[in-house]
Amino acid sequence: MTQVTEPIRTARLVLRPFTADDEADMLAFESRPDVARYLYNEARTPEDNARELALRQGQTALRADGDTITLAVDAAGTVIGYVLLTLRSGQHRQGEFGYVFHPDHGGQGYATEAAVEILRLAFETARMHRVIGRCDARNTASAALMERLGMRQEAHFVESEIFKGEWGSELHYAMLESEWRAREHSTPDTP
Repeated sequence: MTQVTEPIRTARLVLRPFTADDEADMLAFESRPDVARYLYNEARTPEDNARELALRQGQTALRADGDTITLAVDAAGTVIGYVLLTLRSGQHRQGEFGYVFHPDHGGQGYATEAAVEILRLAFETARMHRVIGRCDARNTASAALMERLGMRQEAHFVESEIFKGEWGSELHYAMLESEWRAREHSTPDTP
């Protein structure tokens, strides 16, 4: 089992479990249509946001396949996004990670800094063998982030599903534990 009980600190950020006090910060970005554009959910109402926050508060451990750790990304006392890690297969040591950030905080390296730490949690604490990341093919910022992290694109599924009323395409990226270790020895902690 992997559980986050203590905050993960970087040079500028604190990654920690969500608390009830995060509701307003979370709504500030979760309610935005531009944030929900590439997510399966729509922009959140205050009621939707409260339900999602309650769910995230319980997502602090990987015990069984399908479990998710979701951590608030706190910059100077404000939650500006979140990162998550899902256990896809304990037997095969497979995981999936993701991230969502407030657009007003884009272009400052926060997403990269936080994503490095969720991958560190995956490979060094949870001992995963392989971690994937997925994004809408039009989400060039997300694809660029995964490439900066050293992930390799493994697939481009063209018009593979109906997504928000139109055919959507999806990119799949992956990294192996051995690639993570090689990356850690060749680059600084924050790309």
